[in-house]
Amino acid sequence: MMTSSPPLAPSHGSASADAAVPFQELRPAYVELRAEIDAAVARALDSGWYIMGGELAAFEREFADYVATRHCVGVANGLDALTLVLRAWDVGPGDEVIVPSNTYVATWLAVSAVGATIVPVEPDERTYVIEPDAVRRAITPRTRVILPVHLYGLPCDLRPLAPLVDERGIRVLEDAAQAHGASVAGVRAGALGHAGAWSFYPTKNLGALGDAGAITTDDDALADRLRVLRNYGSRIKYVNEERGLNSRLDELQAAVLRVKLRALDAWNARRCELAAAYDAALSDLPVVRPVVPTERTSAWHLYVIRVRERDAVRAALAERGVQTLVHYPIPPHRQSAYRDLGWGDGSFPISERIHREVLSLPFGPHVPPEHVERVADVLRQVL
Repeated sequence: MMTSSPPLAPSHGSASADAAVPFQELRPAYVELRAEIDAAVARALDSGWYIMGGELAAFEREFADYVATRHCVGVANGLDALTLVLRAWDVGPGDEVIVPSNTYVATWLAVSAVGATIVPVEPDERTYVIEPDAVRRAITPRTRVILPVHLYGLPCDLRPLAPLVDERGIRVLEDAAQAHGASVAGVRAGALGHAGAWSFYPTKNLGALGDAGAITTDDDALADRLRVLRNYGSRIKYVNEERGLNSRLDELQAAVLRVKLRALDAWNARRCELAAAYDAALSDLPVVRPVVPTERTSAWHLYVIRVRERDAVRAALAERGVQTLVHYPIPPHRQSAYRDLGWGDGSFPISERIHREVLSLPFGPHVPPEHVERVADVLRQVL
């Protein structure tokens, strides 16, 4: 799931220019690690090998170790990661894939790309992620894959479904694009299902300097086929075993990701501290704050509140120099891309209500703590 930040809205009214609060700035992450990143990029450039080389192999080992899986397969982006796993499992027409009704559209696009049937499931309204009971009710004899999304950094906990999944041969593919470092009962996202699909888009907790993605898994056969599929269906140059894709994580991005991976836990700890500061600062305001259930650790990719009259509140914040984003304003079933499936207003009321009310506040490991108080003060003025 990928997001990009628009330019900061100009401040008006009582806010001075120096009081403006941007949603997120990516440059400070580079500045903090400038020496290491510059050295890594220079090393990759000096190697003279820019695709499928040593930097990729090293990153794949290091990220697999971080997630605690046997394999990591680097690919071009998060959507390709999802799509390639479904292809490697031979999911296609006639098969059903259970997905959340509230997610970024990329999750659905991967299912569409292989021709399978999308089966949306409403999320829990407290956590915003799908929970076992709702998933269980959606399972049919045609269900091949459950595709949970660890939304906003909070992982899904589908452990109660394990016996049923095993009995029916259903695969679990985690959309872990927002969950770098999240865990359930000590098991990290990306190792909770049969495979985890990752995006390293620049705004992610572990972000590249461009598009990048990966798949983690303990399945040796799956990893082997993914390595073939990502490289034109080839393991030997000019010998094509099947119809693959060109979806490879390049050496420069791998080199940068190796540096940032070493900072990931420290940056996630900062995110956790910032989330706690928001919790305290907003405790007396009429907003719904995020929750983290027992045994789950959030990666705190975003700090998302829910508020009535969201669009009016967002506009008032912008007038006072506070930039926010909405993840996401339109649920997938209401996108024009999926109009042909026939889901109208009210088809998924929980998702629709969430999408009308969610508001992402300025957040990230390089957001200064004083911005939290500034955002809370402005919210008091407008609510």
